[in-house]
Amino acid sequence: MALAIETEQPIPFARTVITARARQAASRVMASGWVTTGPEVVAFEKDFAQWVGAQHAVGVASCTAAIEISLRALELAPGSRVLTSTITFCGAIHAIIHAGHIPVLADVDPVTLMPNADTIAAALGRGVDAMVVTHYGGHGAPVMELAAAARLPLSRVVEDAAHALGTTIGARRVGSISGATCFSFYATKNLPIGEGGMITTDDARIASLSRTLRIHGMSGDAWKRYMPGASWRYDVTEDGIKANMTDVQAAIGRVHLKSLASWQRRREELAAHYDTGLSFVRGIVPPPHPAEGRHAWHLYVIKVKPEFGVTRDKLISALTAQGIHCSVHFIPNHLQPYFRRFIARGSDFSAADAAFREIVSLPFYHSLTTREIDRVCAAIAEIGAFSRVTTTTPTPAFRW
Repeated sequence: MALAIETEQPIPFARTVITARARQAASRVMASGWVTTGPEVVAFEKDFAQWVGAQHAVGVASCTAAIEISLRALELAPGSRVLTSTITFCGAIHAIIHAGHIPVLADVDPVTLMPNADTIAAALGRGVDAMVVTHYGGHGAPVMELAAAARLPLSRVVEDAAHALGTTIGARRVGSISGATCFSFYATKNLPIGEGGMITTDDARIASLSRTLRIHGMSGDAWKRYMPGASWRYDVTEDGIKANMTDVQAAIGRVHLKSLASWQRRREELAAHYDTGLSFVRGIVPPPHPAEGRHAWHLYVIKVKPEFGVTRDKLISALTAQGIHCSVHFIPNHLQPYFRRFIARGSDFSAADAAFREIVSLPFYHSLTTREIDRVCAAIAEIGAFSRVTTTTPTPAFRW
């Protein structure tokens, strides 16, 4: 008689949870006969602006679209130079290009993996006209310090807060510090909808222009045109794009926003559990905590140092073989073939290059269990210990 072998369930890198109440809200909207931009988007914008402490919020199709629209709303001259981090999602660089501007990439601080005053000063060249500040992994960037280093007023700064819903800079929530702040509701984010984004701002002009730009530059969206007594006529007043949010997305977002505070507390507990579990593993460096303010803990990114005995790529392969799935955030954009054309000769990205060889994003989401974290930590410790034992004695290959 064959013996049953108990196997561990895989631990995915991300696990998207759409709550039962959110599904009910989406079903209600789908049954209403109106599913695109309408009253749910308006309500979600109001709720979200209040949550982050901003005067205005504009729902859009993605954070990438939010960055492009925000840059367009700054009304920069075509071909303006826009500074941002080389360690960011490629979509943020495309947003600069699609807005009609030239990306200028900066190296990062080796600890925070975000630009600092020195790396910004080194990247300025003949100067920049605007900047997209990246909050990496949920760790808040010092927006005002970075703006000063770039010689820019805050009105010329756009924040990429795809990772930073719930982050605070001091006591202030990210969302109302600069000219515009851009959030993501992608499936893996702290407020998951599946897709979607939001622009927040205290500038009424930026908010108004963003609403026009998100719907082909038209003077009114369909909901406004089809309301009782409204006119079907419209004017195209701007060079807009198609990037509006739907009521189905907004209905999910409104419900999930009510749970966000408790989800954020859970993320803090899970990060602390990872910190403890990995504290005794030689050669593994956990992510830094901010000196002040609150980390949103969107990602849990470790660094794999030479003392660990196994390279970053081999660690990922070994974990994958055990059903533990990881990711890397991000491939530095100066290494991407398309973006190389924008890199100034002699640019130094040594810190980003070094970090890229070491960084691993471990499984992390509010529905992760402490038992799953214990399993991840134990697997990492085992892989490192095995590699050190076998460095001088040839043995059969480990699980990779």
